[in-house]
Amino acid sequence: MKKIMVVDDSRIAYAQLGRLLKGTDYEITKYCRDGLSAVKAYEACMPDLVTMDIIMPDMDGFEAAKAILGKWPDARILMASSLAYDETMEKAEEIGTRGFVFKPFERDSLIEAFEKALAD
Repeated sequence: MKKIMVVDDSRIAYAQLGRLLKGTDYEITKYCRDGLSAVKAYEACMPDLVTMDIIMPDMDGFEAAKAILGKWPDARILMASSLAYDETMEKAEEIGTRGFVFKPFERDSLIEAFEKALAD
C-alpha cells in the first residue's frame, strides 16, 4: 500500500478521498488540517504522496509545499483545489509539485494523477 498524507482544512474533502481510495493500492496514513501541521508531520510519516489543498489557515498549501520540498526535495506533492486557474497550476509547477487534482475529486482522474506523480 502507498501511504498518502492528506492536507486539507475540509473534513468533507478528507472523507471523500477516503471513500474514493477504498479498494485501491493507496491508504491515508496522515491527515492535517493546515500547512503548518503538514510541514511538522511530514518527517514522522514520510508518505509516498501528499495531496495539498491551497487555501488553508496558518500556512497555505503553496507555502507548505515549498517548505516540505525545501527540506525533502524528493517529496511527491499533488496540489488539490477547485481553483483551476492557469496561474495557480503554473505556480504549483514552479514550486516543484507533481501535478494538480481538481475538486470535487473524481476517482479515475485521482488515481491517474497519483500514478503519474509516483512514476517519475
